[in-house]
Amino acid sequence: MEKPRVLVTGADGFVGRHLVRYLAMRGYKVIAASRAAFTLDNPNIAAVSLPDISMLFDWQPIVSKCDAVVHLAGIAHKHADDSLYDRVNHRATSALARAISGSGAKHLVFVSSIAAQSGSYADHVLTEDDFPTPHNAYGRSKFAAEQAIRATDISFTILRPVVIYGDGEKGNFAAVHRLSRLPIPLPFGSLTAQRSVLSIQNFNSAVEIALNSPRAKRETFIVSDPKPVTVTDLIARYRVGMGRSPWLIPAPESWIRAALNATGQTAVWERIGRPLVAPPTKLLAIGWEPS
Repeated sequence: MEKPRVLVTGADGFVGRHLVRYLAMRGYKVIAASRAAFTLDNPNIAAVSLPDISMLFDWQPIVSKCDAVVHLAGIAHKHADDSLYDRVNHRATSALARAISGSGAKHLVFVSSIAAQSGSYADHVLTEDDFPTPHNAYGRSKFAAEQAIRATDISFTILRPVVIYGDGEKGNFAAVHRLSRLPIPLPFGSLTAQRSVLSIQNFNSAVEIALNSPRAKRETFIVSDPKPVTVTDLIARYRVGMGRSPWLIPAPESWIRAALNATGQTAVWERIGRPLVAPPTKLLAIGWEPS
């Protein structure tokens, strides 16, 4: 059976580049839409220009060329005011959903974020049934986009990935790996907080099941690797992978927390010393098989 022609927005980003290549290798015809020009040497990939989505524009011409849309384009990890987050992550997504509604039977996979559901840590295991409590402008804009999509009559799947790691990663994972490369002992040997993470390979396969499974229609899924890890685990694995000793000193967590708080880095402590466990139980139940 012929696979759908998939429009991927934000195709030039860390996640987008991996996803476009993955879908093309799996036999999908991919329309890679981005603001920045880039080329990928694959006959299954056609690059198209995406306007500045913070400004109103007509999605219809680009949507008319595909059978399904994976919407990645947005802003994150940036110092932006609430208004810009809302325009880019919420209102542009709402306009896209309306364009899909008026263009026939197409499926939208919206890549939201665990930030639409929770802050940077949680004192309980998260599930899709939790009432969303986003803690920042980014999370609020993603949750507003989810609500706008649900208000339409289109076929959709909403994915809430946790932090994603892989070649070209950004944000928290990139910071941990930069730290791990330092040729010094690190005082993180006693950190015990469990954190859910997601490999880019598992993210890609989750998108594919969202595109194809009837059981994914009009549903929301947390996406994460099945087994959570600690920051201690991450640093040790990374260093061992580079042929080094883990070289981790078990400094008391209270010392690390106090040092970070004293230097105005409370948010860093919340991401390394507090738990955020969000298992993909619901996604596994519809047949997702992570590596």
